[in-house]
Amino acid sequence: MNRVVVVGGGPGGYEAALVAAQLGADVTVVYTDGLGGSAVLTDCVPSKTLIATAELMADMEEAKELGIRFEGSLVAELGTVNARVMRLAQAQSADIERRLTREGVRVLKARGRLDPSTGSGQAAPMVVATPVDGGPEETLEADAILLATGASPRTLGSAQPDGERILTWEQVYELDEVPEHLIVVGSGVTGAEFASAYNALGVPVTLVSSRDRVLPGEDADAAEVLEDVFTRRGMTVLSKSRMQSVTRSGDAVTVTLTDGRTVEGSHCLLALGSVPNTADMGLAEAGVTLDEGGFVSVDRVSRTAARGVYAAGDCTGVLMLASVAAMQGRIAMWHFLGDAVAPIDLKTVSSNVFTAPEIATVGWSQNAVDAGEIDAECITLPLSGNPRAKMQGVRDGFVKLFARPGTGTIVGGVVVGPRASELIHPVAIAVAQNLTADQLAHAFTVYPSMSGSVAEAARRLHVFKT
Repeated sequence: MNRVVVVGGGPGGYEAALVAAQLGADVTVVYTDGLGGSAVLTDCVPSKTLIATAELMADMEEAKELGIRFEGSLVAELGTVNARVMRLAQAQSADIERRLTREGVRVLKARGRLDPSTGSGQAAPMVVATPVDGGPEETLEADAILLATGASPRTLGSAQPDGERILTWEQVYELDEVPEHLIVVGSGVTGAEFASAYNALGVPVTLVSSRDRVLPGEDADAAEVLEDVFTRRGMTVLSKSRMQSVTRSGDAVTVTLTDGRTVEGSHCLLALGSVPNTADMGLAEAGVTLDEGGFVSVDRVSRTAARGVYAAGDCTGVLMLASVAAMQGRIAMWHFLGDAVAPIDLKTVSSNVFTAPEIATVGWSQNAVDAGEIDAECITLPLSGNPRAKMQGVRDGFVKLFARPGTGTIVGGVVVGPRASELIHPVAIAVAQNLTADQLAHAFTVYPSMSGSVAEAARRLHVFKT
Protein backbone atom coordinates (compact mmCIF):
# COMPACT_ATOMS: atom_id res chain seq x y z
CA MET A 1 0.00 0.00 0.00
CA ASN A 2 1.27 3.49 -0.88
CA ARG A 3 2.06 5.65 2.14
CA VAL A 4 1.23 9.36 1.96
CA VAL A 5 2.08 11.94 4.62
CA VAL A 6 0.43 15.34 4.34
CA VAL A 7 1.99 18.19 6.31
CA GLY A 8 -0.69 20.82 6.85
CA GLY A 9 -4.44 20.61 7.38
CA GLY A 10 -5.75 23.35 5.09
CA PRO A 11 -7.69 22.86 1.82
CA GLY A 12 -4.59 21.71 -0.05
CA GLY A 13 -3.84 19.18 2.66
CA TYR A 14 -7.20 17.71 3.61
CA GLU A 15 -8.48 17.54 0.02
CA ALA A 16 -5.29 15.71 -0.99
CA ALA A 17 -5.74 13.33 1.94
CA LEU A 18 -9.31 12.52 0.88
CA VAL A 19 -8.22 11.79 -2.70
CA ALA A 20 -5.33 9.61 -1.56
CA ALA A 21 -7.60 7.67 0.81
CA GLN A 22 -10.16 7.22 -1.96
CA LEU A 23 -7.44 5.73 -4.16
CA GLY A 24 -6.40 3.26 -1.49
CA ALA A 25 -3.35 4.91 0.07
CA ASP A 26 -2.38 4.80 3.75
CA VAL A 27 -2.67 8.49 4.68
CA THR A 28 -1.49 10.53 7.67
CA VAL A 29 -2.21 14.24 8.07
CA VAL A 30 0.17 16.17 10.33
CA TYR A 31 -1.16 19.56 11.39
CA THR A 32 -0.60 22.16 14.10
CA ASP A 33 -3.29 24.85 14.27
CA GLY A 34 -6.47 22.98 13.36
CA LEU A 35 -7.94 21.11 10.43
CA GLY A 36 -9.13 23.42 7.72
CA GLY A 37 -6.09 25.64 8.15
CA SER A 38 -6.31 29.40 7.93
CA ALA A 39 -8.99 29.12 5.22
CA VAL A 40 -11.42 27.68 7.75
CA LEU A 41 -10.14 28.99 11.08
CA THR A 42 -8.79 32.52 10.50
CA ASP A 43 -9.36 33.58 6.89
CA CYS A 44 -12.02 32.54 4.37
CA VAL A 45 -14.74 31.10 6.60
CA PRO A 46 -14.49 33.73 9.39
CA SER A 47 -14.09 36.71 7.06
CA LYS A 48 -16.94 35.71 4.76
CA THR A 49 -19.17 35.07 7.79
CA LEU A 50 -18.39 38.57 9.05
CA ILE A 51 -19.02 39.93 5.56
CA ALA A 52 -22.41 38.16 5.42
CA THR A 53 -23.46 40.09 8.52
CA ALA A 54 -22.13 43.32 7.05
CA GLU A 55 -24.03 42.72 3.79
CA LEU A 56 -27.27 42.33 5.71
CA MET A 57 -26.61 45.59 7.55
CA ALA A 58 -25.93 47.37 4.26
CA ASP A 59 -29.06 45.94 2.63
CA MET A 60 -31.22 47.07 5.55
CA GLU A 61 -29.70 50.55 5.51
CA GLU A 62 -30.54 50.88 1.80
CA ALA A 63 -34.02 49.35 2.11
CA LYS A 64 -35.66 52.78 2.21
CA GLU A 65 -35.12 52.96 -1.54
CA LEU A 66 -37.44 49.94 -1.80
CA GLY A 67 -40.09 51.62 0.35
CA ILE A 68 -39.09 50.16 3.72
CA ARG A 69 -38.49 52.47 6.66
CA PHE A 70 -36.94 51.43 9.99
CA GLU A 71 -37.81 53.12 13.26
CA GLY A 72 -34.63 53.64 15.28
CA SER A 73 -31.16 52.58 14.22
CA LEU A 74 -29.39 49.34 13.36
CA VAL A 75 -26.58 48.36 15.71
CA ALA A 76 -23.96 45.67 15.18
CA GLU A 77 -23.07 43.78 18.38
CA LEU A 78 -19.53 42.90 17.34
CA GLY A 79 -18.90 40.55 20.26
CA THR A 80 -21.96 38.50 19.29
CA VAL A 81 -21.03 38.63 15.61
CA ASN A 82 -17.48 37.44 16.25
CA ALA A 83 -18.62 34.70 18.62
CA ARG A 84 -20.82 33.35 15.82
CA VAL A 85 -17.96 33.70 13.35
CA MET A 86 -15.61 31.58 15.43
CA ARG A 87 -18.32 29.07 16.35
CA LEU A 88 -18.98 28.41 12.66
CA ALA A 89 -15.24 28.15 11.93
CA GLN A 90 -14.72 25.58 14.68
CA ALA A 91 -17.76 23.62 13.53
CA GLN A 92 -16.42 23.49 9.98
CA SER A 93 -13.03 22.33 11.27
CA ALA A 94 -14.71 19.58 13.28
CA ASP A 95 -16.67 18.48 10.20
CA ILE A 96 -13.41 18.11 8.27
CA GLU A 97 -11.84 16.02 11.04
CA ARG A 98 -14.86 13.72 11.15
CA ARG A 99 -14.74 13.28 7.37
CA LEU A 100 -11.03 12.43 7.40
CA THR A 101 -11.45 9.96 10.25
CA ARG A 102 -14.42 8.35 8.51
CA GLU A 103 -12.29 7.84 5.39
CA GLY A 104 -9.56 6.11 7.39
CA VAL A 105 -7.07 8.98 7.47
CA ARG A 106 -4.82 9.17 10.52
CA VAL A 107 -4.84 12.68 12.00
CA LEU A 108 -1.77 13.69 14.02
CA LYS A 109 -1.60 17.03 15.83
CA ALA A 110 2.10 17.75 15.49
CA ARG A 111 4.60 20.00 13.79
CA GLY A 112 6.12 18.30 10.77
CA ARG A 113 9.53 18.78 9.22
CA LEU A 114 11.38 16.84 6.52
CA ASP A 115 14.10 14.41 7.45
CA PRO A 116 17.39 15.52 5.78
CA SER A 117 17.55 12.27 3.81
CA THR A 118 14.26 13.08 2.06
CA GLY A 119 14.66 13.73 -1.66
CA SER A 120 18.10 12.13 -1.82
CA GLY A 121 16.88 8.99 -3.54
CA GLN A 122 18.82 6.92 -1.00
CA ALA A 123 15.89 6.38 1.35
CA ALA A 124 12.14 6.75 1.54
CA PRO A 125 10.91 10.30 2.14
CA MET A 126 10.35 10.88 5.84
CA VAL A 127 8.54 13.41 8.01
CA VAL A 128 9.61 13.98 11.60
CA ALA A 129 6.48 14.84 13.61
CA THR A 130 6.82 16.66 16.93
CA PRO A 131 3.51 16.47 18.84
CA VAL A 132 2.01 19.78 19.87
CA ASP A 133 1.27 18.40 23.34
CA GLY A 134 4.96 17.68 23.94
CA GLY A 135 4.94 13.91 23.47
CA PRO A 136 7.76 11.92 21.82
CA GLU A 137 8.72 12.62 18.22
CA GLU A 138 7.60 10.21 15.54
CA THR A 139 9.30 9.54 12.20
CA LEU A 140 6.82 8.81 9.43
CA GLU A 141 8.12 7.00 6.37
CA ALA A 142 6.27 7.78 3.17
CA ASP A 143 6.23 7.04 -0.51
CA ALA A 144 5.09 10.62 -1.08
CA ILE A 145 4.92 13.75 1.04
CA LEU A 146 2.63 16.70 0.39
CA LEU A 147 3.56 20.06 1.90
CA ALA A 148 0.49 22.22 2.53
CA THR A 149 1.60 24.49 5.36
CA GLY A 150 -0.10 27.67 4.19
CA ALA A 151 0.95 31.25 4.91
CA SER A 152 0.66 33.85 7.66
CA PRO A 153 -0.02 37.60 7.72
CA ARG A 154 2.99 39.70 6.81
CA THR A 155 4.06 42.26 9.40
CA LEU A 156 6.78 44.92 9.56
CA GLY A 157 9.13 45.94 12.32
CA SER A 158 7.61 49.41 12.21
CA ALA A 159 4.06 48.06 12.43
CA GLN A 160 3.87 45.28 14.99
CA PRO A 161 0.42 43.91 15.89
CA ASP A 162 -0.50 43.79 19.57
CA GLY A 163 -3.75 41.85 19.16
CA GLU A 164 -5.78 44.64 20.76
CA ARG A 165 -5.55 47.86 18.75
CA ILE A 166 -3.07 46.97 16.01
CA LEU A 167 -4.35 43.82 14.36
CA THR A 168 -3.74 41.33 11.59
CA TRP A 169 -6.74 39.82 9.81
CA GLU A 170 -6.37 36.74 12.03
CA GLN A 171 -6.89 38.83 15.18
CA VAL A 172 -9.93 40.93 14.33
CA TYR A 173 -12.33 38.27 15.62
CA GLU A 174 -11.20 38.92 19.17
CA LEU A 175 -12.84 42.37 19.12
CA ASP A 176 -15.99 42.64 21.21
CA GLU A 177 -16.69 46.33 20.62
CA VAL A 178 -17.16 48.17 17.36
CA PRO A 179 -14.08 50.34 16.59
CA GLU A 180 -14.62 54.08 16.77
CA HIS A 181 -12.42 54.57 13.71
CA LEU A 182 -10.70 51.74 11.85
CA ILE A 183 -7.63 52.39 9.71
CA VAL A 184 -6.98 49.64 7.17
CA VAL A 185 -3.45 49.58 5.77
CA GLY A 186 -3.31 47.82 2.43
CA SER A 187 -5.80 47.98 -0.43
CA GLY A 188 -5.40 44.51 -1.90
CA VAL A 189 -8.15 41.92 -1.65
CA THR A 190 -7.92 41.41 2.13
CA GLY A 191 -7.75 45.12 2.93
CA ALA A 192 -10.60 45.99 0.59
CA GLU A 193 -12.83 43.22 1.96
CA PHE A 194 -12.38 44.21 5.59
CA ALA A 195 -12.70 47.93 4.81
CA SER A 196 -15.96 47.20 2.99
CA ALA A 197 -17.30 45.00 5.78
CA TYR A 198 -16.57 47.37 8.66
CA ASN A 199 -17.86 50.31 6.65
CA ALA A 200 -21.14 48.41 6.18
CA LEU A 201 -21.23 47.72 9.94
CA GLY A 202 -21.29 51.47 10.49
CA VAL A 203 -17.64 51.94 11.44
CA PRO A 204 -15.80 55.03 10.13
CA VAL A 205 -13.03 53.57 7.95
CA THR A 206 -9.89 55.04 6.42
CA LEU A 207 -8.26 52.87 3.77
CA VAL A 208 -4.55 53.54 3.21
CA SER A 209 -3.42 52.49 -0.26
CA SER A 210 0.15 52.74 -1.51
CA ARG A 211 -1.07 52.48 -5.10
CA ASP A 212 -3.08 54.91 -7.21
CA ARG A 213 -6.27 52.89 -6.73
CA VAL A 214 -7.76 50.15 -4.59
CA LEU A 215 -7.36 46.54 -5.76
CA PRO A 216 -4.37 47.21 -8.02
CA GLY A 217 -4.30 43.56 -9.11
CA GLU A 218 -7.93 43.48 -10.26
CA ASP A 219 -9.78 44.79 -13.31
CA ALA A 220 -9.34 48.58 -13.40
CA ASP A 221 -12.98 49.27 -14.32
CA ALA A 222 -14.15 47.08 -11.44
CA ALA A 223 -11.79 48.79 -9.01
CA GLU A 224 -13.08 52.19 -10.11
CA VAL A 225 -16.67 51.14 -9.40
CA LEU A 226 -15.71 49.86 -5.97
CA GLU A 227 -13.76 52.97 -5.03
CA ASP A 228 -16.69 55.15 -6.08
CA VAL A 229 -18.99 53.07 -3.86
CA PHE A 230 -16.56 53.29 -0.95
CA THR A 231 -16.43 57.07 -1.24
CA ARG A 232 -20.19 57.39 -1.61
CA ARG A 233 -20.68 55.35 1.57
CA GLY A 234 -18.44 57.65 3.57
CA MET A 235 -15.14 55.79 3.53
CA THR A 236 -11.94 57.82 3.32
CA VAL A 237 -9.58 56.36 0.70
CA LEU A 238 -6.00 57.64 0.78
CA SER A 239 -4.38 56.65 -2.51
CA LYS A 240 -0.64 56.87 -3.22
CA SER A 241 -0.11 56.86 0.55
CA ARG A 242 2.52 54.47 1.83
CA MET A 243 2.57 53.52 5.49
CA GLN A 244 5.83 54.12 7.34
CA SER A 245 4.84 53.04 10.85
CA VAL A 246 1.95 52.25 13.16
CA THR A 247 2.14 53.14 16.84
CA ARG A 248 -0.23 52.94 19.78
CA SER A 249 -0.76 55.28 22.68
CA GLY A 250 -3.42 54.07 25.10
CA ASP A 251 -6.67 53.63 23.21
CA ALA A 252 -5.45 55.43 20.09
CA VAL A 253 -3.33 54.35 17.14
CA THR A 254 -1.37 56.55 14.75
CA VAL A 255 -0.47 55.57 11.23
CA THR A 256 2.43 57.66 9.95
CA LEU A 257 2.83 57.89 6.19
CA THR A 258 6.14 58.21 4.35
CA ASP A 259 5.29 61.80 3.34
CA GLY A 260 4.94 62.79 7.00
CA ARG A 261 1.16 62.84 7.23
CA THR A 262 -0.51 61.00 10.09
CA VAL A 263 -3.87 59.29 10.47
CA GLU A 264 -5.42 58.85 13.92
CA GLY A 265 -7.83 56.07 14.78
CA SER A 266 -8.96 53.69 17.49
CA HIS A 267 -7.80 50.53 15.68
CA CYS A 268 -5.54 49.61 12.78
CA LEU A 269 -5.89 46.51 10.61
CA LEU A 270 -2.72 45.47 8.78
CA ALA A 271 -3.35 43.88 5.37
CA LEU A 272 0.21 43.78 4.06
CA GLY A 273 0.22 40.44 2.27
CA SER A 274 1.35 36.98 3.35
CA VAL A 275 4.54 35.07 4.10
CA PRO A 276 4.75 31.29 3.58
CA ASN A 277 4.96 28.93 6.54
CA THR A 278 8.10 27.20 5.29
CA ALA A 279 10.77 28.17 7.83
CA ASP A 280 12.52 25.60 10.03
CA MET A 281 11.07 22.64 8.14
CA GLY A 282 14.29 21.32 6.61
CA LEU A 283 13.00 22.00 3.11
CA ALA A 284 16.19 23.29 1.48
CA GLU A 285 18.25 20.52 3.14
CA ALA A 286 15.89 17.97 1.59
CA GLY A 287 16.27 19.48 -1.87
CA VAL A 288 13.05 21.49 -2.00
CA THR A 289 13.58 24.71 -3.97
CA LEU A 290 12.32 27.93 -2.39
CA ASP A 291 12.06 31.29 -4.12
CA GLU A 292 13.32 34.58 -2.66
CA GLY A 293 10.12 35.00 -0.66
CA GLY A 294 10.35 31.52 0.85
CA PHE A 295 7.57 30.04 -1.29
CA VAL A 296 7.93 26.45 -2.49
CA SER A 297 8.56 26.12 -6.23
CA VAL A 298 6.28 23.55 -7.91
CA ASP A 299 5.43 22.45 -11.42
CA ARG A 300 1.91 22.18 -12.83
CA VAL A 301 1.31 18.80 -11.19
CA SER A 302 2.48 20.11 -7.79
CA ARG A 303 5.91 18.42 -7.75
CA THR A 304 8.81 20.09 -5.95
CA ALA A 305 12.47 19.64 -6.86
CA ALA A 306 12.83 16.93 -4.18
CA ARG A 307 12.04 13.35 -5.11
CA GLY A 308 8.73 12.20 -3.69
CA VAL A 309 7.78 15.63 -2.32
CA TYR A 310 4.78 17.62 -3.59
CA ALA A 311 3.40 20.95 -2.38
CA ALA A 312 0.04 22.71 -2.56
CA GLY A 313 -1.66 25.87 -1.41
CA ASP A 314 -0.48 29.21 -0.11
CA CYS A 315 3.01 27.92 0.72
CA THR A 316 3.57 27.70 -3.06
CA GLY A 317 2.41 31.26 -3.79
CA VAL A 318 0.38 30.01 -6.77
CA LEU A 319 -2.87 32.05 -6.88
CA MET A 320 -3.47 32.07 -3.14
CA LEU A 321 -7.06 30.83 -3.19
CA ALA A 322 -8.61 27.96 -1.25
CA SER A 323 -10.02 26.51 -4.48
CA VAL A 324 -6.57 26.50 -6.09
CA ALA A 325 -4.97 24.96 -3.01
CA ALA A 326 -7.53 22.17 -3.01
CA MET A 327 -7.01 21.49 -6.73
CA GLN A 328 -3.23 21.48 -6.35
CA GLY A 329 -3.55 18.92 -3.57
CA ARG A 330 -5.88 16.71 -5.59
CA ILE A 331 -3.67 16.92 -8.67
CA ALA A 332 -0.62 15.93 -6.59
CA MET A 333 -2.32 12.76 -5.38
CA TRP A 334 -3.83 11.88 -8.75
CA HIS A 335 -0.36 12.24 -10.27
CA PHE A 336 1.47 10.27 -7.59
CA LEU A 337 -1.07 7.44 -7.44
CA GLY A 338 -1.36 7.10 -11.22
CA ASP A 339 -4.93 8.29 -11.69
CA ALA A 340 -6.02 10.37 -14.67
CA VAL A 341 -4.75 13.90 -14.20
CA ALA A 342 -4.43 17.15 -16.13
CA PRO A 343 -1.96 19.88 -15.12
CA ILE A 344 -3.52 22.85 -13.37
CA ASP A 345 -4.72 25.57 -15.75
CA LEU A 346 -4.83 28.90 -13.95
CA LYS A 347 -6.74 30.51 -16.82
CA THR A 348 -9.82 28.53 -15.82
CA VAL A 349 -9.74 29.64 -12.16
CA SER A 350 -12.56 31.93 -11.08
CA SER A 351 -11.94 34.22 -8.13
CA ASN A 352 -13.96 36.71 -6.16
CA VAL A 353 -13.40 39.78 -4.02
CA PHE A 354 -16.08 39.78 -1.30
CA THR A 355 -16.63 43.51 -1.12
CA ALA A 356 -19.95 45.27 -1.67
CA PRO A 357 -20.35 45.08 -4.62
CA GLU A 358 -18.47 41.83 -5.22
CA ILE A 359 -15.91 41.53 -8.02
CA ALA A 360 -15.58 38.15 -9.75
CA THR A 361 -13.13 37.30 -12.54
CA VAL A 362 -12.12 34.33 -14.67
CA GLY A 363 -9.73 33.77 -17.57
CA TRP A 364 -7.82 36.43 -19.45
CA SER A 365 -7.90 39.97 -18.07
CA GLN A 366 -8.29 43.47 -19.47
CA ASN A 367 -4.62 44.11 -18.65
CA ALA A 368 -3.57 41.12 -20.77
CA VAL A 369 -5.72 42.26 -23.67
CA ASP A 370 -4.40 45.83 -23.48
CA ALA A 371 -0.81 44.53 -23.32
CA GLY A 372 -1.32 42.47 -26.47
CA GLU A 373 -0.86 39.13 -24.70
CA ILE A 374 -4.07 37.91 -26.34
CA ASP A 375 -6.25 39.24 -29.13
CA ALA A 376 -9.80 39.55 -27.82
CA GLU A 377 -12.92 41.61 -28.31
CA CYS A 378 -14.58 43.08 -25.24
CA ILE A 379 -18.11 44.06 -24.32
CA THR A 380 -19.14 45.75 -21.07
CA LEU A 381 -22.78 45.82 -20.04
CA PRO A 382 -23.80 47.94 -16.99
CA LEU A 383 -26.14 46.25 -14.53
CA SER A 384 -28.10 49.47 -14.22
CA GLY A 385 -30.09 48.43 -17.31
CA ASN A 386 -30.96 45.00 -15.93
CA PRO A 387 -34.65 44.80 -14.86
CA ARG A 388 -33.93 42.63 -11.80
CA ALA A 389 -31.23 45.06 -10.73
CA LYS A 390 -33.71 47.92 -10.96
CA MET A 391 -36.22 46.00 -8.83
CA GLN A 392 -33.59 45.40 -6.16
CA GLY A 393 -32.24 48.94 -6.21
CA VAL A 394 -28.86 47.88 -7.60
CA ARG A 395 -27.07 50.78 -9.27
CA ASP A 396 -23.44 49.66 -9.34
CA GLY A 397 -21.81 46.96 -11.40
CA PHE A 398 -21.40 45.45 -14.82
CA VAL A 399 -20.76 42.32 -16.83
CA LYS A 400 -17.66 42.27 -19.05
CA LEU A 401 -16.83 39.48 -21.50
CA PHE A 402 -13.75 38.81 -23.62
CA ALA A 403 -14.03 36.72 -26.79
CA ARG A 404 -11.60 35.74 -29.53
CA PRO A 405 -12.25 37.58 -32.81
CA GLY A 406 -13.44 35.31 -35.58
CA THR A 407 -14.27 32.24 -33.48
CA GLY A 408 -16.12 34.11 -30.73
CA THR A 409 -14.65 31.77 -28.08
CA ILE A 410 -15.10 33.19 -24.58
CA VAL A 411 -11.67 33.59 -22.96
CA GLY A 412 -12.45 35.67 -19.90
CA GLY A 413 -14.92 37.74 -17.99
CA VAL A 414 -15.56 40.09 -15.09
CA VAL A 415 -18.76 40.50 -13.08
CA VAL A 416 -19.25 43.34 -10.61
CA GLY A 417 -22.40 43.32 -8.51
CA PRO A 418 -24.30 41.56 -5.74
CA ARG A 419 -23.43 37.84 -5.63
CA ALA A 420 -20.92 38.21 -8.45
CA SER A 421 -19.34 35.05 -7.01
CA GLU A 422 -22.42 33.16 -8.23
CA LEU A 423 -22.91 35.06 -11.50
CA ILE A 424 -19.38 34.30 -12.71
CA HIS A 425 -20.11 30.56 -12.89
CA PRO A 426 -21.64 30.45 -16.40
CA VAL A 427 -18.70 32.51 -17.64
CA ALA A 428 -16.28 30.14 -15.92
CA ILE A 429 -17.97 27.17 -17.61
CA ALA A 430 -17.70 28.94 -20.97
CA VAL A 431 -13.97 29.58 -20.45
CA ALA A 432 -13.24 26.05 -19.22
CA GLN A 433 -15.18 24.38 -22.05
CA ASN A 434 -14.12 26.78 -24.85
CA LEU A 435 -17.70 27.81 -25.52
CA THR A 436 -18.44 30.58 -28.00
CA ALA A 437 -20.36 33.75 -27.22
CA ASP A 438 -23.25 32.40 -29.31
CA GLN A 439 -23.37 29.19 -27.27
CA LEU A 440 -23.40 31.17 -24.04
CA ALA A 441 -26.06 33.51 -25.40
CA HIS A 442 -28.36 30.72 -26.58
CA ALA A 443 -28.72 29.14 -23.14
CA PHE A 444 -32.01 30.20 -21.56
CA THR A 445 -31.90 32.53 -18.57
CA VAL A 446 -34.71 33.34 -16.18
CA TYR A 447 -36.53 36.64 -16.70
CA PRO A 448 -36.01 38.80 -14.79
CA SER A 449 -32.60 37.82 -13.43
CA MET A 450 -29.11 39.21 -13.00
CA SER A 451 -27.79 36.32 -15.08
CA GLY A 452 -29.76 37.73 -17.99
CA SER A 453 -27.01 40.34 -18.30
CA VAL A 454 -24.44 37.59 -18.91
CA ALA A 455 -26.49 36.25 -21.82
CA GLU A 456 -27.15 39.76 -23.14
CA ALA A 457 -23.45 40.62 -23.10
CA ALA A 458 -22.77 37.40 -25.02
CA ARG A 459 -25.44 38.30 -27.58
CA ARG A 460 -23.72 41.62 -28.19
CA LEU A 461 -20.55 39.75 -29.12
CA HIS A 462 -22.34 37.95 -31.96
CA VAL A 463 -20.83 38.47 -35.38
CA PHE A 464 -23.18 38.02 -38.36
CA LYS A 465 -21.70 35.59 -40.85
CA THR A 466 -22.91 35.58 -44.45
